Amino acid sequence: MYRFLFTRQWVILALLSLALIPTMIELGFWQLHRHEHKVAQNTLISDNLKAKPVPVTELTSPGHTVPYSDYWRRVTATGRFDTAHEVVVRRRTSSDEQVGYHVLIPLVLDDGRAVIVNRGWIPSGDDQRAFPKIPAPPSGEVTITGRLKADETTKGSGIRDLRDLPPRQVMLINSEEQAKYLDRTVLGGYIELTSPVPAGHSPQEIPDPDDGSIGPHMAYAVQWWLFAAGVPVGFVVLVRREKRDRTAAAEAAAADQDVPEPSPATV
Repeated sequence: MYRFLFTRQWVILALLSLALIPTMIELGFWQLHRHEHKVAQNTLISDNLKAKPVPVTELTSPGHTVPYSDYWRRVTATGRFDTAHEVVVRRRTSSDEQVGYHVLIPLVLDDGRAVIVNRGWIPSGDDQRAFPKIPAPPSGEVTITGRLKADETTKGSGIRDLRDLPPRQVMLINSEEQAKYLDRTVLGGYIELTSPVPAGHSPQEIPDPDDGSIGPHMAYAVQWWLFAAGVPVGFVVLVRREKRDRTAAAEAAAADQDVPEPSPATV
C-alpha cells in the first residue's frame, strides 16, 4: 500500500524534509538569540543613560579598552579644549542621513592627560579634501558631560589615516592613534558630547542610541518553528494524497478490466 515511499522521488523528499526540520529549528533559535541580545542591549542602554554621571577617569585610563558594559555610561570631564589638534572623521551621517563629518577635539585635563571628545556632526563642504570650517568650542576651563564609547578599530584607522588622508582628517575614532598624533597621553575610548548643548551653528549633537524597539526577531523565531512543525504535517498530507490517488487509479483500472468485451454477434 505504501511501497511508493521507497521510490527515488519519495526517498529524496523524505530526506529533504528531515534536513529542513532541524535547520528551521536552528534558525528559530538564532532569531531568539538575536531577540535576547536586543533586549539586553536596550536594557543596558537605558540603565547607563539613566545612571548618575561619574568622572571619566573612574571608568577609563590610558590604553584601557572600554568594556561593553560601560558603553553609553554618562561621564564628566573638566579641562581645556585643544583646538590646534581638532580633527574630523570622514563619512559620518547625521540623524537625517546626510553625509558629513564628526568633529573630534582633545580635552586636556588638569593632570596633562587628554580625553577625545566627539563634539557632533557637521556637513561636508564642496571640497572634501579641505578642512571644514568648524565653530569654535568654549574657551577656558569647561566641564562637559557625555556618553562614554569604545575606540573604533579596523584597518585604515588612526595614524595611517592622518598620513594618507588630507591633514586633520581620519576615518575612525581611536584614542591610541590620536595619542600618537597629539604626542600626549590619552584616555582609552572617547566621549560623545551631550552637555553643554551645542548652540547656533555648532556641531549637531549626536542623538541618544535607540533603546526602544526590539525588532521582529521573536516573531521570526516563532515563524521558523511553525515552519518546522509544518514540514512533517505537510509530508503526511502528501503521502495520504498520493495513497488516495494511487488507490483510485488502481480501482479504476480494475473496473476497466471487469467490463466484458462485446461479442461478434452483437456487433
